[in-house]
Amino acid sequence: MKEGLCLFDSPIGRCGIAWGERGLLATQLPEAGDGHTLARLRRRYPDLVEALPPPAVRAAIDGILALLRGEPRDLREIVLDLEGLQDFALRVYELARAIPPGQTRTYGELATALGDPAAAQAVGRALGANPFPIVVPCHRILGAGDWSGGFSAPGGVETKKKLLRIESGGKGQQELF
Repeated sequence: MKEGLCLFDSPIGRCGIAWGERGLLATQLPEAGDGHTLARLRRRYPDLVEALPPPAVRAAIDGILALLRGEPRDLREIVLDLEGLQDFALRVYELARAIPPGQTRTYGELATALGDPAAAQAVGRALGANPFPIVVPCHRILGAGDWSGGFSAPGGVETKKKLLRIESGGKGQQELF
């Protein structure tokens, strides 16, 4: 699979995706416009050029679109290129990927699952640097007491709420934060 990046239409706007030889390098939630979405991807991967997605990337896009249409997809079949990511972040991302669509966990619960209940802020930092939003569902992680926590994606907490509403069939999550 060659390297490249592209934009694709989704129910929440034009998303971006970048890929390399070992899997997905990044996903990007919609920005203010296509140029901004591409610029965000190119900040990390300046040498990538726009290209048609190869079959494995097309399948990843199809899975993301299914989830964003409200289908209960966990996207764990999508291969990610995790090279260069810190071990702690990898462990956080693995736990986040195990959370079923429509469900949430807290930063503290993830920290406890990692064996360090005091690491909730470190979990939040790892999720804030997540290069794979939606595929690594950082939007499913909340602060204590269902506080939204942060969300570094465009649209911030409103985007997080929207994703949770989609995954829950429009029910339940609107009362959160």
